Amino acid sequence: MRRTVATPAFNLEFLKQGFSGDKAKTLGAPLFILMILFMMMLPLPPVVLDLLFSFNIALSLMVLVASLYTTRPLDFAAFPTILLVTTLMRLSLNVASTRVVLIHGHEGPDAAGKVIEAFAHFLIGGNLAVGLVVFVILMIINFVVITKGAGRIAEVSARFTLDAMPGKQMAIDADLNAGLIAEDEAKKRRQEVTQEAEFFGSMDGASKFVRGDAVAGMLILAINIIGGFAVGVAQHDLSFAAAGKNYVMLAIGDGLVAQIPALIISIAAGMVVARVGQGQDIGTQMAGQLMKSPQAIAITSGILALMGMIPGMPNFAFLTLSAGFGYLAYRMAAKKAEPAKQASDAEKEKIKAATTEAQEATWDDLVPVDTVALEVGYRLISLVDNKQDGDLLKRIKAIRKKFAQEVGFLPPAVHLRDNLELRPSVYRILLKGVCMGEGEVFPNQFLAINPGRVTMQLPGPQTKDPAFGLPAVWIAEDQKDKATAAGYTVVDASTVVATHLSHILQTASAQLLGRTETQQLLDHFAKTAPKVVEDLTPKLLDVAVIQKVLQNLLEESVHIRDLRTIFETLLEYGNRTKNPLELTAAVRVALGRAIVQALAGPSDELNVLVMEPRLEQMISQAHTTAGNDHVGIDPNLAETLARQTAEAAGRQEQLGQSPVLLVPDVLRLSMSRLLKRAAPNLKVLSHSEIPENRSIRVAQVVGAKA
Repeated sequence: MRRTVATPAFNLEFLKQGFSGDKAKTLGAPLFILMILFMMMLPLPPVVLDLLFSFNIALSLMVLVASLYTTRPLDFAAFPTILLVTTLMRLSLNVASTRVVLIHGHEGPDAAGKVIEAFAHFLIGGNLAVGLVVFVILMIINFVVITKGAGRIAEVSARFTLDAMPGKQMAIDADLNAGLIAEDEAKKRRQEVTQEAEFFGSMDGASKFVRGDAVAGMLILAINIIGGFAVGVAQHDLSFAAAGKNYVMLAIGDGLVAQIPALIISIAAGMVVARVGQGQDIGTQMAGQLMKSPQAIAITSGILALMGMIPGMPNFAFLTLSAGFGYLAYRMAAKKAEPAKQASDAEKEKIKAATTEAQEATWDDLVPVDTVALEVGYRLISLVDNKQDGDLLKRIKAIRKKFAQEVGFLPPAVHLRDNLELRPSVYRILLKGVCMGEGEVFPNQFLAINPGRVTMQLPGPQTKDPAFGLPAVWIAEDQKDKATAAGYTVVDASTVVATHLSHILQTASAQLLGRTETQQLLDHFAKTAPKVVEDLTPKLLDVAVIQKVLQNLLEESVHIRDLRTIFETLLEYGNRTKNPLELTAAVRVALGRAIVQALAGPSDELNVLVMEPRLEQMISQAHTTAGNDHVGIDPNLAETLARQTAEAAGRQEQLGQSPVLLVPDVLRLSMSRLLKRAAPNLKVLSHSEIPENRSIRVAQVVGAKA
């Protein structure tokens, strides 16, 4: 009986898939490294050496061109690894070529391949002295100048990048908290900061490969010359002259064919680590900045013309270059004057239109007051002009979006306009025509904010952060890294204005919630819960009452995102009372978990301030006598109580805790109003607002003498 065994068929399609696309790229690097190692161990024929030397030159040129077209160092993050691989490849080729030269060098000048022969005869004319001098000069340029400078830049960049990491992380967190960037963008920026530190750290170490390669090249040349004389004279019975002509010439050609790619790679490394600025490749950046000023080119042209008139000088060369630079300066100056002429013509047209006969006034001339407005001086127009790369409009859109996500409703649009009555660098934020805040920023400078733990003081105009009043100083762009490393939070002018606007919108959220916004909230919520809205208004409560309840919550920094809980609580208590204060108290109890979580975070324990029992009892009695929303205590006692509470709240803030005062339910509203001016960051909670799963720890007891 014959048995058959099933064998898997050879799947050619599977093999193709296994070595295509990303998998081929994954296998490429290990195979390339293994090939380099085999080159050290296995003898290679001259034809293969020619191909590998040519590939080495092409690879170095490709790396140089790629480094020239990078817009920032992280665009070429694989450069340290490439530096190691190319160095290892050159050393492997040195080993392989040395083997061929010593074994077959007696056969003639082409014994090690055409590439080494070309470098040994064509480039240096077959002259041993010239070859040695050229090789030594290339080694000095590579080892002493380029490699040493690039290594120093990489070392300093790595140190400053690591020192600046905390400040950059704080700046990213500040942008995230201000609503200027989303969470995904913040993660991307944090990753870029980490990659930048890793890149410069790797470049600091990779520069040692280039130094080692330069030293190895000199040693390999000396060993090849000594070994060539020994092999030629001792083994092949050549004379010293013949051995020098064959072996020394091949050794020099081998050294040159390895050192020229090494020099190219070193230049590429210097280009990558020495570049400053982002957004442009090196060629565009150099051309744009070197030829930015027509005056500099014109002065250069004049100096060349004077040198060309000196007897004995190469007059033709100097005068020709002078004419070329002069024409270039003339063309640049003419091109630069065109926008100014166009602006002047436009200004004349505006003046002409303004001097025409005024039309009769109409109702269209009556302009309503903007709910939120941002006025800027004329020097800050560039911040809001997209044509001048102003990004303030994008930041304002991000602020409104973050406000809607956090607070619970979409704020009115921010109206931007210039105001010639303001100082050139001043901006002003208005709410319903009333100035809520203003500040002065400088578009070409950066504000270094002192968060309280900086390691050094920076020179410059001292000021304060407009949003939070922190001490700050205006610095130039070249001081950014120094300030960040010292612990400052460095932001640009647009970020300063955007953060100030975001802070004002947050603190004035109750004033921004008008009747229109309340109705929009009801309409939006009705899409998901139409029955709740239908039963709530207008059957049970008017829109005005609902608006007042929401405003009461916002005045005490309680967000209204949880509309379901708010509206269902209003449905429950709306039959009992129409008083907005009583309804607000009921809603606060329903939102207790969210309120406490915003103050204490995920911790199960809430640190609170409490009043001394006798003082609390006295205030309760006075409150009962005065009414529902008034304290009714002696003014001196009220002042003492406010001062002591503010001091206790300040101590809690220094410990990094949110200051919370816990009082009986009947006193919550009146105490909140009493202490709001003295301690604006203090949150007053009632016992009913603390959820059952939270434990309370009394941090301080506030007491006052009557």
